[in-house]
Amino acid sequence: MSIWDFLVWSFWFYIAISCIWIFITVIFDVFRDPTLNGWAKALWVLFLVFVPFLAALIYLIARGSSMAQRSAAASNRASSERDEYIRSVASAPSSASEIESAKRLLDSGAITPAEYEQLKAKALQTTA
Repeated sequence: MSIWDFLVWSFWFYIAISCIWIFITVIFDVFRDPTLNGWAKALWVLFLVFVPFLAALIYLIARGSSMAQRSAAASNRASSERDEYIRSVASAPSSASEIESAKRLLDSGAITPAEYEQLKAKALQTTA
């Protein structure tokens, strides 16, 4: 096998993987699209199965912009859910901060030493 045969084989392998990737992306988008009813989804899938290159090309031309919008919306939704989760986890008070705030209350006279011990035990119990 010469270097040129290898380069040609690599090129066609790349093309095949790219086509498979596009077909899978289009099929996922067909099922993700809430504006298509069941019959339209079935017709697109049949079209993709029997005439895959033409169907993918037509789908990308006809519905490519809405495909990008759905993808961006899903990405934004996932990002906001991740950010919300990080905020909820990061804002959870640690036992040390709870004990520190209880100590400040004790020093200011807002709570009694018995109440301070209860708050301290509760804070230590939540971490264990």
